[in-house]
Amino acid sequence: MATTPSPTTTAAQAVVAVLAGAGIRRCYTVPGESFLELADAIDRHEHMDLVSTRHENGAGFMAEAEGKLTGVPAVAAATRGPGASNLAVGVHTAHQDSTPMIVFLGQAETDRLGREAFQEVDLTAFYAPITKWSTTVHRADRLAEVTAEAVRVATSGRPGPVAIAVPGDLFGERVPVPPERSGYEPPRPPLSEHDRDRLATWLTRAVRPVIVAGGGARGAREQLVRVAEHFSTGVYSSWRRQDVFPNDHPLYLGHLGLGSAPSTLEALRESDAVLVVGSRLSETTTQGYRLPAPGTRVAQIDADPRQVGAGTDLWLGTVADSGEALSSLAASRLPSSFRDWSAARRVWVESTRPPRSVEQHTGPGLHPWSVIEGMRETLPEETLLTNDAGNFAAFLHRGWWYRAPETQLAPTSGAMGYAVPAAVAAKLARPERTVVAVVGDGGVTMTGQELETAVRVGAPITVVVFQNGLYGTIAMHQARELGRMAGTSISGPLDLAGFARSLGARGATVDSHEGLVKALSEAVQAEGPTLVDVRTDPDVISPSATLSDLLPS
Repeated sequence: MATTPSPTTTAAQAVVAVLAGAGIRRCYTVPGESFLELADAIDRHEHMDLVSTRHENGAGFMAEAEGKLTGVPAVAAATRGPGASNLAVGVHTAHQDSTPMIVFLGQAETDRLGREAFQEVDLTAFYAPITKWSTTVHRADRLAEVTAEAVRVATSGRPGPVAIAVPGDLFGERVPVPPERSGYEPPRPPLSEHDRDRLATWLTRAVRPVIVAGGGARGAREQLVRVAEHFSTGVYSSWRRQDVFPNDHPLYLGHLGLGSAPSTLEALRESDAVLVVGSRLSETTTQGYRLPAPGTRVAQIDADPRQVGAGTDLWLGTVADSGEALSSLAASRLPSSFRDWSAARRVWVESTRPPRSVEQHTGPGLHPWSVIEGMRETLPEETLLTNDAGNFAAFLHRGWWYRAPETQLAPTSGAMGYAVPAAVAAKLARPERTVVAVVGDGGVTMTGQELETAVRVGAPITVVVFQNGLYGTIAMHQARELGRMAGTSISGPLDLAGFARSLGARGATVDSHEGLVKALSEAVQAEGPTLVDVRTDPDVISPSATLSDLLPS
């Protein structure tokens, strides 16, 4: 009696079925010959989009930004050695920023592996230090299974990127149709009753308790507010996670970032109880591992046991989902407390205002504070800002108030070139939002070509460029530590508005406050992407220093 053959599909189609079933909607890539069938399968699937970028660096940043914004991983795909190398910056950003991401790396064909074939690199070893899991698949019928495992690893515990290297001959092979998989929901461990009661009693009895909240608490904003109000704690946001708590709330005391005003750190330094929720105690958040101050009792709640107690001694550490833990704490039956944080709050509010000297500024170009003032005057409060690395960002971190959730995308890894690609992905994932990239001239000339991607995919973003002709962060360090500069001056002023127009976007050049307000007002209403090239004074190198003060001559 003849048997009915089992239905088959290509390995690439099986992989895409797993991705779509997990709620993954986009793959960002520069197409490569070692994953032809994968790109084709994604492009043909009704629930997924293939976004072709101008550089793998842009693809990596886009996938990272979408995963950070939505909590659902996006796919980044690159080919063999050069493509995988270019993609690595975005993957490293996802690793340091705890962002879920699925990475597919095309590899040399199976029968050529290990022979230094064309563009061959040991991709598993290459990606191991910058991912949660890195593997090479050698059988086509295992690809769907490994992809499902990758989704589980990327989204469980502390989220992060997973890299799968696939020999180029596997994606096109016929394999049995895999079983349908329901969407994976990562476990959310609750806070134990014992730990809840200890934390609640501790916060109630403390004299000056504060909370340091990070990206792990982003999805629990309302619960975080309730806990802070119930126990009357001050709240700091960790490095580049300023939207985790409403900045206009009277209990918000500041941002633990680079160049934070020293006066805003006093409340944390003087605290006797610090609760860290959903945040690594990273070098920047701890201000060089100096805070919380020695002798302070510290408790930490994190979904990843490897992060609990990493970097500091704890009074109490517990593994729990931030949302579950905060909900439990907010329901505490202990009486609400009251502590007066108004003085510390006023210190932070004052630090967000431009100094009076800005009004007397007569240097070439706009003072960076004036750019932030123009943005505050023009942009909607719920604007989603993506920001790049660079000293210009210190003015943004100080001057912009993040009142609404999901309004900041910024790399804690400090990677240059993030803002423009991240804005493209943010607009695709949240098309109803006003999305603005804030970047320096160094960063925009690294990845600004992704404006063409924005034009092609219909993502009307606004890009605000602080153009001062310097790699400003390094120029400041050189001036401060060496008394001179080397290699930090870059050509300028460049016609960046013309560059944007050459890619099909709109462009405007401004050097006055009035011109900036007009350009921004038009940009956020435009149907296509716009770059606003703002000429800024290179002497004003940070909110607290000028190059002329730092350099002896």
